[in-house]
Amino acid sequence: MTCTKTIETGRVAATTAIGIIGGSGLDDTDILEGRTERYVDTPYGKPSDALILGKIKNVDCVLLARHGRQHTIMPSNVNYQANIWALREEGCTHLLVTTACGSLRDEIQPGDIVIIDQFIDRTTRRVQTLYDGQATSPAGVCHIPMAEPFCNRTREVLLEVARSLGVKCHTRGTMLSIEGPRFSSRAESLMFRQWGADVINMTTVPEVVLAKEAGLCYASIAMATDYDCWKEHEEAVRLCPPSVVHCFNITCSG
Repeated sequence: MTCTKTIETGRVAATTAIGIIGGSGLDDTDILEGRTERYVDTPYGKPSDALILGKIKNVDCVLLARHGRQHTIMPSNVNYQANIWALREEGCTHLLVTTACGSLRDEIQPGDIVIIDQFIDRTTRRVQTLYDGQATSPAGVCHIPMAEPFCNRTREVLLEVARSLGVKCHTRGTMLSIEGPRFSSRAESLMFRQWGADVINMTTVPEVVLAKEAGLCYASIAMATDYDCWKEHEEAVRLCPPSVVHCFNITCSG
């Protein structure tokens, strides 16, 4: 079977529920009211950590730390399939995700937010489908269209909120995802700029692909923490969660 439609799972959401996938340093559970934890299993194994259930202004939300709450899972080893499946099974209809990234453009400065709308895939060893041929997975093959990877309506909502808060925000951008865990060489960074990429990370692919396959409205909030290593007279990237939080605090404080 060739599939061009999204996957169906066991639960159907009656109302909107927001899944939140927190990236490096941006997975604070205090944003949720009435928090409870749920450890789950999926046909693809266990997700990165417990699902944290709660509400934000009376909207049901489920928070998941992409790299685990102790940041112990490197990008190549994140169980992206299990993460997406678990959030879909929990009833999520939309996914809002955060990701730290390097800037490949002068105009995207450290601390800036980018609501990305495209990606370039430079990963090498990640499963990019829920139809992976395993006995516990859905049967068949899914050729999912990927011309518009991100949900434009959800992106617009994020942009409206950013404007209302006065947060400096770039309305679009192309994310280049590398395998990691190493960062780019300078030659690679310069080449990615020539390709038209605007920002660079290690996690957008396959996460956005699997979310689209699962029928989830997916949007990503990318925060630049550095200029990767292409820019002369700038310190090369040395990303760690505390530096992400520092940039986040500067951005939110205006």
